[in-house]
Order: sequence, then structure tokens, then C-alpha cells
Amino acid sequence: MTTKQIINQLSPVLFWDIDTEQLDMDKHAGQLIARVLEYGMWEDWKLILSFYGLNRIVREMKQVRSLDPVALSYICALSDTKKEDYRCYHFRQSNPTLWNS
Repeated sequence: MTTKQIINQLSPVLFWDIDTEQLDMDKHAGQLIARVLEYGMWEDWKLILSFYGLNRIVREMKQVRSLDPVALSYICALSDTKKEDYRCYHFRQSNPTLWNS
């Protein structure tokens, strides 16, 4: 299966603001995986898991600056990693908002 076929099989609501013709699965892996983790359906998750593999997903998510707390907990539980290993965890802690302080 080609990368364009995989992108076309993902839920279209994930990329309402992006031209999917410009989307590259290797170049934009972090953004694509984060969108699927935060807003995707189960079928979307299975597609990216089969394409990237769990190790690559974890590696990409460790570099993302922002990730929903539920998605972060999910990826940590799935990969048996700590939240502290993820950049988004530290970035969120260093920039508390008024309602999260």
C-alpha cells in the first residue's frame, strides 16, 4: 500500500485544514501521528500503527510540543514509557495556564 493510499484511507476530518496532496507520511510523521492519536478513529490508529510501528510512533511523539493528556496517557500505557520522557509533558508543565495552576 502506498503512502497516498494510506492518507486517503484516514478519516478526512483529521486533515480539514491541510491539503492532503501536500502531506508526506515521512516528513510530517509527528503531525500526522499526533492528529490520529488525538482525534482519530480506531481504524486510523490501526493504519498508522501498521505503517510506522510502535517504536517510530513513540519516537515521534516524544518530540511533539503539544499532545492531549489523554493521548499522552494512552501512548505511555501502550508503550510502557513514562510521561516524563515526552517533551509535551515538560512543555505543558513549564507553561501553566491560569486554570491549570
